[in-house]
Formats: sequence, C-alpha cells, structure tokens
Amino acid sequence: MSAQERQQAQPSLPTSTTSSEASELDAANKYETVVPHWFYCKVMDSRERWIPFSTQDSERLEEAHSSGRDKEDLIVPTSGGRYDVHLKKRQRVAVYWEEEVSEVRRCTWFYKGDKDNKYVPYLETFSEELEEAYMIAVTLDEWKKKLESPSREIIILHNPKLMVHYHPVATSDDWGSTPMEQGRPRTVKRGVENIAAEIPNGEPLQIDHLVFVVHGIGPACDIRFRSIVQCVNDFRNVSLNMLQAHFKKAQEQQQIGRVEFLPVNWHSSLHSTGVDVDLERITLPSINRLRHFINDTILDVFFYNSSTYCQTIVDTVASEMNRLYQLFLQRNPDFKGGVSIAGHSLGSLILFDLLTNQKAAPEDEEHSKEGSRTTSSNGGVEQVKEILKTLELSEYCDVFEKEKMDKQALFLCTEKDLKEMGIPLGPRMKILHYISSKREMQDVSDQKATAAGHSGKSRVEPGSSTQFDSDTTSDGRNCQYRDVGLGQVSANYPQLIYKPTIFFAFGSPIGMFLTVRGVKRINPNYSLPTCKGFFNIFHPFDPVAYRIEPMIVPDVEFEPMLLPHHKGRKRMHLELKEGLTRMSVDLKNNLLGSLRVAWQSFTRAPLPAVEAAATDTEAEAETSVEKQAETKPETPEPVKEEASHINVGMLNGGHRIDYVLQEKPIESFNEYLFALQGHLCYWESEDTVLLVLKEIYQTQGITLDQPLPGSQ
Repeated sequence: MSAQERQQAQPSLPTSTTSSEASELDAANKYETVVPHWFYCKVMDSRERWIPFSTQDSERLEEAHSSGRDKEDLIVPTSGGRYDVHLKKRQRVAVYWEEEVSEVRRCTWFYKGDKDNKYVPYLETFSEELEEAYMIAVTLDEWKKKLESPSREIIILHNPKLMVHYHPVATSDDWGSTPMEQGRPRTVKRGVENIAAEIPNGEPLQIDHLVFVVHGIGPACDIRFRSIVQCVNDFRNVSLNMLQAHFKKAQEQQQIGRVEFLPVNWHSSLHSTGVDVDLERITLPSINRLRHFINDTILDVFFYNSSTYCQTIVDTVASEMNRLYQLFLQRNPDFKGGVSIAGHSLGSLILFDLLTNQKAAPEDEEHSKEGSRTTSSNGGVEQVKEILKTLELSEYCDVFEKEKMDKQALFLCTEKDLKEMGIPLGPRMKILHYISSKREMQDVSDQKATAAGHSGKSRVEPGSSTQFDSDTTSDGRNCQYRDVGLGQVSANYPQLIYKPTIFFAFGSPIGMFLTVRGVKRINPNYSLPTCKGFFNIFHPFDPVAYRIEPMIVPDVEFEPMLLPHHKGRKRMHLELKEGLTRMSVDLKNNLLGSLRVAWQSFTRAPLPAVEAAATDTEAEAETSVEKQAETKPETPEPVKEEASHINVGMLNGGHRIDYVLQEKPIESFNEYLFALQGHLCYWESEDTVLLVLKEIYQTQGITLDQPLPGSQ
C-alpha cells in the first residue's frame, strides 16, 4: 500500500509545481513598456561617464521627443536654463560659458562597464532591438535569445532577471568565424530604475537672485584642480541643499525659489593675449613643471599690478558680467530679483577695485549725501561723547545729546552757550580749554600747509592721513579713491550695467593690497558707490586672507564674527577648547590666590606686643591684598571690546564685515598642513553658502526657519 501511495503521490507533485509556474508565467507574460530616461556624456579624468538628467529635465525632453518635433531643430533648456539640448543633433550645449558639446541619449538598456562598474547606455537604435527581442521573449516565453551588437558583441537574454553581455577576446579569426561567448561577462539591465543611478529631482524654476562669481589666480580653483565652472556647480548644489534645510517654510509657501550662481572667467582671456609665448621664450628649461605652474598662476598677481594687463583683466571681468546679465535677462524675461557679486582670492580684489570706481546715478548721489549727512551728524554726536569722556565729563553727555551737539557745533560754542546749557564753571573751563588748544593746533597745521603750497609741495601723497583720517570729510565718497585714495593701478575702470546688492569676498587679500598701496585707514563713512553690502569671509588658516575691519576701526582690538555652523552650534572641538581654556584660567587664579594667602600667613609679624597694636593695620592690609588678588586675576589675553557693539562704519551699511569660518577638528591639529585647503575650501562650505543665502534673502524680508546661534 505504501508503494502505491508513493506512486499516486508522485504525479501530484508536478501538478502543483506546474500550476505555480503557470501563474508566474502569466504574470511574466504581461509585457510592460520600459520607461526611458535621458542621459548626457561627460568626459572626466579622460573617461566617458554617462550622467542622468534630472527627473524634471528628462520628462521635459521625453515630452518634446514624443511630440514628434525632434525631427526639427528643437531646443530644450535644461539644468536650470544653463544648458540647451538640441534634440535633433542629440547635443547638450552650455549657454553662459564655453564648454565641449556633450552627447545626449534617450536610454532604456544599459550594460556595466569594465573599469569603474558604472552602467553605460546602449545606442538608441540597438536599445530598440533589445526591447523588441525582450518583448517577444516575455510574450512567447522564449528565452536564451542571442543578439549581436553593432560592435559584434553577444548579448544573451537568459530570463527577465538574467541578461548578459559577452565581450569577445578577438572579434574574428583568419577564417572569419563569428565571435564566441568569451571574455568576462557584463551585466545587462533594462530600465533606469534597475541600475541604482542617483537622479536629482531638479531645480526650482523660480529664480530670486543672481550672483556672479569671479575666480582668483590660475585656471584651477580648488585642491582637485577643477575649473571655476565645476566649483560654482558645487557651490550651487550646496545652496540648493541649504535652501531645503533652512528655508523649508518659505519654500512650502512658495515665497522663494532659488539663487542662480554664474561663473565669470577672465584667466583665459588674459593668457590668450600672447603673453604666454613671450614668457616661454624667457623661461629657464629647468624644473619645467614648476615654472609652468608659476607662469600660469602666480604671475596673475603681477599681471594685475601692471597697467597694461590690469586694463585687460578689468575689461574682461566687467564686460563678461554685463554680457552674462543681458543674456540672463533675455532667457528669463520675468526675472525681477537683484544681482550680487562674489570673488575668490584675487577675484575679490578685482571686484573691489571695480566697485570703488563705479559712478552712482545723480539721484543716488543725492540720497547718499543726505544719508551721509545723517550718518555724519550721528557720528559727530558720538565724537562729542568721546571728547567728554576724555575730559572726564561723561555725566554731561545727555545734555549735549539733547541739544544735538556734534563736533562742529561744539567748536562754535562760547562760554555763554555752555552756561545756558547748564554746564557748571569747572567743566566749562575744561571744554573751552580743549576747544582753544585744538584751534591753535589747526592754525599751526594751516600755516605749514600754506608754506608747503608756496614751495610747490602741496600735493597729498597717496594714502596719507589727510585723505583718510580727516575729521572734516563728512562723505568718504567725495575723496578721489581711484587716483590717490586707494592707490590703484592706473586704468580705465568700466561701468557695470546693474547695481550689485551685496559683494561677497572669499579668502580675500583686499586688506593687504590696500595696505601695500599706502592706505592706512578707510573712512568710516565710506561706502561703495553702487553696492551697499560687503562681506569678507575667510577660513582661519587661509594664508591669503586678510581682515578689513581693523582698517576702519584701528584703535580697538576685536575678533571677527564667528560664522555659526550650519547645523546650529559651534563645532565640538571649539567648545571643548574654550571650556578647557576657561577652566585652566580659573584653576590658575585660584591656585595663585591660595599661594598668596599662605605666604601672607607665614610672613606675618609674630611679636605679641606688636600684634595687639597692629591688628587694625594687618586687617586693612589683608583686605587690600585680597581685593588686589580678586580684581587682578590672570587672563589668557587682554580684555577686548564686545564684538557685537563695534561700529565698523558704512562699508557694509553699519553691519559687521569680517566673518571667520570654524575650522574642522582634523584641521586644528596642524594649521600649516591645511593652509592651502583653507584657501580653497569655500566652494563646498555649507557655512559660507548659508551666510550668502541668509544675507540675500534678508534683503527680501525672508529669514531662516530657525535663527542660528551667534548670527548677527
């Protein structure tokens, strides 16, 4: 019976298996059309890599392709309008800068490459053949299909999940035999969803602000020797991430779109003047690579200080920014936002010199004069307060402020005027003596100036205190900064066709160049003629960066503004460092105080007869010593004025100018090792990008979702 049962049971197994396989085959026989995705080819490190368009761009390209208009020379803007795709030619062309044309493909089938395991799309025609063979195999359930590619390689469709591309060792032999299934097989995938490609969603269509970015010395802009276009692409990508992280509410309410960053290249124009040929003739043959690097990069600084090539550089930068602006408006006619400019390294100096030589419109001049009068008046009241503080008469500051007394009015005061203001006799005498002494000093200086004028030596030297430190100059912009004030190279600085909202300087040597030119101090009332915002951003270890604020406020020692971390706090190692510093100072002060008290107890007079008589004296002495110990603790550095209360002039509209990044933990181990990286870190710095976005959107009344601690 058991054998019969076994015999009866055996036929039943295939029946159940057959039914399950049949259901799977029914599901497999349901052919679904593959969803295409568009790719473009980019040459990176001498290798071709196929990069997917964003979902938004791919859908737009597919829509144009499906409409049948790709037979015409249809152009579809992609990548936020920075590239155009010519559908008929299958080419991707840069709009704003020169770049090699990229091949474009409508991709459905892919094979894994040999070198980097990246998937490579098949040609569109062969992909159609593969799709047709796949459809037949699925519909008829006939697999093991062999196809031959245009390069005589074999593709075998084993089943829906296993499809292989065989690369033959030899394409053919002497007898003309067909290629064999030799070599290492490659995986074949159908559909972009099966190759694990990182496909971005796309950029917001609305553009709120435009920023032009000018590079520094040399053709390479970062530690990986990438061009300004690639570095600005990184900066733009970081900005999109920061918008999603810190302006999410404004995005959800559709208040903002994005900020567009466009690169400005002047290096290629400079070195296409034939100067490289001249340099090559005089360059020594030894250490060839180093000399070539110096000629291509370091010499750009010397070129800019040459009147001949300085003119070429400023003309190129200004004309390129004007061209880009007009082209951008042509492609974005609905754009209503503002324009800002940013410069890295030498590029920031070029922009600064251009901005200082812009001519404000007549109505802007009138407004600026009115503003400068108000600023000068407010500054004059502050100067009077400083004078009273010097004369130890601070208690009368409110009286002078109530009377709106500035420095000029103070010097016109008589004893009768001061008496009517309620100033007592003693303070009146001090003030009148101060006024008379200043008048005598002014008379002496006037006599010297007159004598110098008669002797033909009345010309003011560039950067002299007469131009920058004069208290009588109420409007810093009235000074001829290009000719004598800033000591710039003699050039005809072109005019921009727009007024920049903000000027951002990354790793900038502006302060150093101004000092070398003879500028010791910048007038606090000075502002750029057509640009009201200026931010000097630098890494603490950047060897090229210099500060600006000490040139405006030279008598006060204060730190630059620390840029908050984009995640909302100081870096852990900085907090730990500050905590340890405070703790060591406290321990040191407590230890020294204990030692003083112990030493005093040992050195106290022991005689009983003297002890009773000297009790009061010793008590007073101990009290005074303890007070001294408490009032004079050892501190790690001299007391500095609170940074938030510093008045740094009008160069940034009265706001702080210098902003320092927080170094990374690994960078704090060796400053010298990361010095070069510190100068080239700005392109991928989230903290830098967030400050740029914050200041730009603040001009539109839009703030961060949550204010970062320590931000202004």
